[in-house]
Amino acid sequence: MRHAAMFLTSALALASAAPAQQAPTIAPAARAHPAAWPAARSPAAITDAATEQAITALLARMTVEQKVGQVVQGDISSVTPADLARYPLGSILAGGNSGPYGDERADAATWAKLVQDYRAASLKAGAGVPILFGVDAVHGHSNVPGATIFPHNIGLGAAHDPDLIRRIGGATAAEIAGSGIEWTFAPTLAVPQDLRWGRSYEGYAADPALVKSYSAAMVEGLQGRLQPGKPLGPLHVAASAKHFLADGGTSNGKDQGDAQISEAELVRTHAQGYPAAIDAGALTVMASFSSWNGVKNHGNPTLLTDVLKGRMGFEGLVVGDWNGHGQVPGCTVTDCAAALNAGLDLYMAPDSWKGLFDSLVRDVRAGKISRQRLDDAVRRNLRVKYKLGLMGSSPVERGDPGQLGAPDHLAIAREAVAKSLVLLKNEGSVLPIKPGAKVLVAGPGADNMAMQAGGWTVTWQGTDTTAADFPRGQTIGRAIVDAVTAAGGTARIDPAGAAEQKPDVAILLFGEQPYAEFQGDAENLLFRDSADAVALLKKLKGQGIPTVAVFLSGRPLFTSPELNAADAFVAAWLPGSQGQGVADVLVAGKDGKSPRDFTGRLPFAWPADARSPVTAPLFPAGYGLDYAHPRAQGPVNEDPRVEKGPAASDSQFLRTGKVVDPWRLGIDSSVSARAIDVAAQEDARQFVWTAPGAIAIDGPPVDMRRQLNGAFALRIDWRVDAVKGAPVVLSFGGARLDISAKLADLPVGAPSTLRVPLRCFADAGADVTAVGTPLRLSAGAGLSVSIRNILTEGVGETPSCPPPAK
Repeated sequence: MRHAAMFLTSALALASAAPAQQAPTIAPAARAHPAAWPAARSPAAITDAATEQAITALLARMTVEQKVGQVVQGDISSVTPADLARYPLGSILAGGNSGPYGDERADAATWAKLVQDYRAASLKAGAGVPILFGVDAVHGHSNVPGATIFPHNIGLGAAHDPDLIRRIGGATAAEIAGSGIEWTFAPTLAVPQDLRWGRSYEGYAADPALVKSYSAAMVEGLQGRLQPGKPLGPLHVAASAKHFLADGGTSNGKDQGDAQISEAELVRTHAQGYPAAIDAGALTVMASFSSWNGVKNHGNPTLLTDVLKGRMGFEGLVVGDWNGHGQVPGCTVTDCAAALNAGLDLYMAPDSWKGLFDSLVRDVRAGKISRQRLDDAVRRNLRVKYKLGLMGSSPVERGDPGQLGAPDHLAIAREAVAKSLVLLKNEGSVLPIKPGAKVLVAGPGADNMAMQAGGWTVTWQGTDTTAADFPRGQTIGRAIVDAVTAAGGTARIDPAGAAEQKPDVAILLFGEQPYAEFQGDAENLLFRDSADAVALLKKLKGQGIPTVAVFLSGRPLFTSPELNAADAFVAAWLPGSQGQGVADVLVAGKDGKSPRDFTGRLPFAWPADARSPVTAPLFPAGYGLDYAHPRAQGPVNEDPRVEKGPAASDSQFLRTGKVVDPWRLGIDSSVSARAIDVAAQEDARQFVWTAPGAIAIDGPPVDMRRQLNGAFALRIDWRVDAVKGAPVVLSFGGARLDISAKLADLPVGAPSTLRVPLRCFADAGADVTAVGTPLRLSAGAGLSVSIRNILTEGVGETPSCPPPAK
């Protein structure tokens, strides 16, 4: 008999099976057959008889409202502790752009205070059940300045070292717990098959066997080994195996897309990490935004209930992704019984929690959601809270800020960086850098913490991360300078590649700019900034200077021109805060040997051209050179075999004053326009209204439902030069809002930013399924604005909506 069966009432057992009865409504191509899937079992230590009895007694005392609250999670940007008195939510999260009390750069102690504020309020509300607090700590406790930032998962995959993963999990858990938080939305067990996917760097490898071996190791590192009858310790946190299922297998690498594959392929490639995570005791699993053969995973009971909870024996809670329930057909973000009936146990409803709470109460009372299914979901939430030590009179205390950036954690990160590096070329043994050498460190990544850390670092997209955010970290360039100097040489950093005297060798650090989901999807595998990198490499080479190319990226890209132009080429991925790990491999000590050799091997195939998926790689997965086994690399193909036009964007419309293709700028004759300097040379475009008129961004209609569900806002970076010409009307997708009052609050003559939530436009009638005009700005004579950027972005606050325009 499975361990939990003795604790569940027959009614609960029937409730767990109830969604399976809805399977005939699922299209045959998306209907899972549990017998075809690997079996697993949550360990007995996940719960015990006393805990289940306590949960049963608590359920008997709870009202419908209190139970519904336990299955709803809100974000700190839209729910306050005071709200819990009326809405007894069971969980709180901090999304990628949310910080304590509006401060994205708050320290660990402030985070701990925030958690305690919510927890104290929850204990006074409803049935007195404490909230469960979750956060995206995806490569270290990456929301908090001063934390240890490990390489993103793609780099860890190159290390091929499960023991290292377990130690990283332990260090990450200690730092998360150090800020008072007890749950991380990690590890990602995606197995990316198309590198155009913008979240490819969150996957360890294309090989499901490697993902499987890392799965249990990371869960055990984060949670520790579960002990019967005992909660997790104060330095451990709940893991979340995500995203169930096949988010790395969508057609064309589209984020939140559709995995159009057979059930056999779904199991063979994308499911292998989950049984190992469940067997290791993962307390939570997160459902994927994506679909399988046209059916959204958030609404597929054959996957969430029959396979995950049945065949795989998962006894923890299944949490949704950010408003992902709103994408289930027939649902909205504030009304979706189907997801709970399919097997979801906790809605991630960051900004939609209030309406969702009310509709769920209504649906339970109306019988649209059975009391048994609700009780089962609440039981799973409570089971996790008990295992975390949140319940009872002596809860486990977390909140030691001294854990962040602890020396032993930094040492593990430095080791991980060194083990992640993959050497693809080393002609003439230019590496390692010899003792006494004169070295030039150049390129945009030479002294750039944002580029080496990537997305999900302090902020969601990670674009504004600086070295000041991680005082115990070091940029790669500065680490190389220190190592060269220690070996008796000299080194200097100049991103432009200028040298006062000819160096013995130049190291060029270059690569992708930071991005996360939404912004990360690509049309092909072209490296967009290739021309600048190749020009600099050729310039240095033309001066007779040996060159080392260090490529910072979240995925393998077509970089054959750089490979041909450089003497050595290193895939460094997104290594995080400890740049010393790169220097440990590239720079020899005084004895002529580097502290570490190259041991990293490619976790994904490296493309021979820019087409994707990669079918004929330049270097296969598993490839990598080292100092002990040199190998000559001749010239390689430089034809990308794709069109070199700019990639289409559904999130950026105007960048530094220039329209982003495929969008076009339309200007009425009553509005004049010219390039102007705001923060840099000609980085903005000034528009002056001489009579009533408008400017507009137009293009092919795009579906922006995912931005709407993701709590995005339309953002305008500008300088308001004159505010005459009211009313000023801002339109998006055909909906018109009067922003005159908001303009009046902005400073005149100084740079500022306006954010209007997309939900404001949707509520005013915008059709977000086909947005062909993401911006239209109308005004009368006298308005003057200098616009730098127009884009959509996830926001960490909830700006108020302007009124509809008359």
